[in-house]
Amino acid sequence: MEVASFADPWSFHDFAETLAAGVVFLVAVATDRRVTGYLVARQMADEAEILNVGVDPGSRRHGVGRALVAAGIDRLRALGARQVYLEVRESNRAARDLYRGFAFSEVARRSKYYRHPVEDAIVLRAAIPAGEVTR
Repeated sequence: MEVASFADPWSFHDFAETLAAGVVFLVAVATDRRVTGYLVARQMADEAEILNVGVDPGSRRHGVGRALVAAGIDRLRALGARQVYLEVRESNRAARDLYRGFAFSEVARRSKYYRHPVEDAIVLRAAIPAGEVTR
């Protein structure tokens, strides 16, 4: 799923190292028990970062990504985060639209951040309200 979702995918080692660090790792599973997506995030004090969101290509546009982001934000809020950041490819309009629905806004740009192909990253930030955030 990672390879199908990203031009510069995380390796097995990247996942193993990140999971060993005690991150938030959520998995979406369909009724037929097939994994349809995942979200990886980390929380430090009152800030958090969504590190990776992947959705199976056949499950896109069915709310899997939205459900993962909502659940991830809820989990980060429960851990004490009051704001969350992430990077997204400038050209990834679908992801940017998804994050806009969670009140993420652009706060910075990282020039030539992504490889394969080289592209800028848009840094997004959203406040996490103290109450329920599921959308």
